[in-house]
Amino acid sequence: MPARVLALWCADWPAVAAAASEDLPPTEPVAVLSGNRVVACTGPARASGVVPGLRRRDAQGRCPRLHVRAADEGRDARVFEPVAAAVDAVVPGVEVLRPGLLVLAARGAARYFGSEEAAAERLVDEVAAVGVECQIGVADELSTAVVAARRGVLVPLGEGARFLAPLPVAELAAEPALAAPDRADLVDLLRRLGLRTVGDFAALTPAAVVSRFGTDAAAAHRSARAQPERPPSARALPPDLTVELRLDPPVDRVDAAAFAGRTLAERLHERLSAASVACTRLEVYASTGHGQSLSRIWRCAEPLTPDGTADRVRWQLDGWLTGRSEARPTAGIEMLRLDPVEVVAAGALQLGLWGGVGAEDERARRALVRVQGLLGGDAVRVGVLSGGRGPGERVTVVPLGDEKVPEADPAAPWPGRLPAPAPSAVLPVPLAVVLEDSSGRPVSVTDRGEFDCLPARLRWGQRTWDLLGCAGPWPVDERWWDPGSARRLIRAQVLLAPAAGEGGTRALLVRSDGSGWCVEGVYE
Repeated sequence: MPARVLALWCADWPAVAAAASEDLPPTEPVAVLSGNRVVACTGPARASGVVPGLRRRDAQGRCPRLHVRAADEGRDARVFEPVAAAVDAVVPGVEVLRPGLLVLAARGAARYFGSEEAAAERLVDEVAAVGVECQIGVADELSTAVVAARRGVLVPLGEGARFLAPLPVAELAAEPALAAPDRADLVDLLRRLGLRTVGDFAALTPAAVVSRFGTDAAAAHRSARAQPERPPSARALPPDLTVELRLDPPVDRVDAAAFAGRTLAERLHERLSAASVACTRLEVYASTGHGQSLSRIWRCAEPLTPDGTADRVRWQLDGWLTGRSEARPTAGIEMLRLDPVEVVAAGALQLGLWGGVGAEDERARRALVRVQGLLGGDAVRVGVLSGGRGPGERVTVVPLGDEKVPEADPAAPWPGRLPAPAPSAVLPVPLAVVLEDSSGRPVSVTDRGEFDCLPARLRWGQRTWDLLGCAGPWPVDERWWDPGSARRLIRAQVLLAPAAGEGGTRALLVRSDGSGWCVEGVYE
């Protein structure tokens, strides 16, 4: 008899969590954006025509009342913790695949409540008491149960392959918690080859799939054939890989607890690396000064990296310490423990260039995290490629550890954008200069976006450089429909002839807003 799996799925969870965190009623349309595109939206937003993949402007055009929020995995996990706790109180052994999706062994629940149908009804009621809607799916295998949960179906015993066969092949990549990052590329290839349904893909032989498509395709093929997988289990392995940290004094702040969790994650991966294994299921355990015990199991499609472990520990601690008041710990956390519930060979995890799991990167990251701990979270920032027309606009700076979400979509057309290559250095404060023609007359730009005379010299204070050439100009007209925020810029590239005592030529990026020219960037 296969070990039946029960999956509980909350639709559009990022949008539901965003609405719950802001106390918005269920009737309000909400959308969550990442990279200026919709990644999740609530039912009222869908009723107005908003769908995942839309740009922000198009989504707000279809639904002017739309509440737009940025993607935040920490918020998703924090709001999902009461749901996981409610299910765990009824059926112990819950495993979180991601915020919005959890699984558990169906056998115990079915025996306790009398049937799988009764267990599903009870769990739906328990989650509804928290204020969240969910769907339940039950099947012989974990991946089939997740697909069934998205449709609210209890798949009969032994009918998994028949249930999956007529579904579109895109279902193999619909759940990121069970698929590799490049699973969408595999699905696109299968569709172009004429394999439109899961059954078409399952009809291929395993040897043909492995030889033509690779390792991830083999895992997808097993899912398509409803092959047996490891069942979820709350039973822990021997504690030879367990790491534990005593906190004195106990901590009750999320930032302090998350910092301790990152330290513990580093210790865990050092021990895993020494044992040549990688973790795929992780139990986060905490105890408080009043003897209260908290635990949660996280399951991952791929082996956890040090960053992935630290993120899940941070999300879980955030959920415990800032959750509902009745479920919140009554005292600070005095002990934190990470227990690898399931491990695989270390070959399943990509090693860093110098050995270990990105050891050099992790060493640098630990140093930066220590600086954050001393100076504050905003003291260390990293750049993220963003959208924009000027070089300074194409970088969004975010605090280290936060989600790398750009302010604007870098893939958008951006008419008037400066052509490649970008300047190697962008001046924080533009340097005012004067462009002149050969007769010494200042150069300006006409209404048609062209030079009124050919630039021949660049003057800064008392110094003057002859120009060997120039490129442009490139006009930019932004928000021309709004007189209050309209902006018109002209950018150009100039090549300076070497002056006395200088070794070679130098290229500059200059711009003008109509009041004069300034140097915006330098090409090295």
